[in-house]
Amino acid sequence: MSIEVFGTTEARQDEVDAIVRLVAGVEHAQQNELPEAFMSLFRTQDPVWTTAHGKRLSGWEEINAFTHKVLPGAMKHSTASYEVVRILFVRPDVAVVNVRQRPVRLDGSPRDDYPEGRPFYVLAKDDGEWKIAAAQNTQVVEG
Repeated sequence: MSIEVFGTTEARQDEVDAIVRLVAGVEHAQQNELPEAFMSLFRTQDPVWTTAHGKRLSGWEEINAFTHKVLPGAMKHSTASYEVVRILFVRPDVAVVNVRQRPVRLDGSPRDDYPEGRPFYVLAKDDGEWKIAAAQNTQVVEG
């Protein structure tokens, strides 16, 4: 896996690895329909999230309520794999992350009948741990 890393600070490999682990946590929580695990990846202070379908969510409580409503049962027929493709370190404690989200069947085989996603995460490092401060997921539209 080749990740493009750039920004205003020297990116240490341990920080890149921690961010890759956070995104793997998103993948695991989504694939296994684990709302609590998913929510543990967000900052509790004022996170924001826009879904792939354009629903804007503000604050931990609103994101939590939405996640608990839609995540259980969401992966009944298929799921997605997540791959970090780019990290911009804005500051040592703020990173912007581009992710490639590929739809896959439950057996892991690719789904060509559903569009890929391009999650975009703004991460903040709180108490030494990366958390999602803001996120937007966008479906890829060919055209």
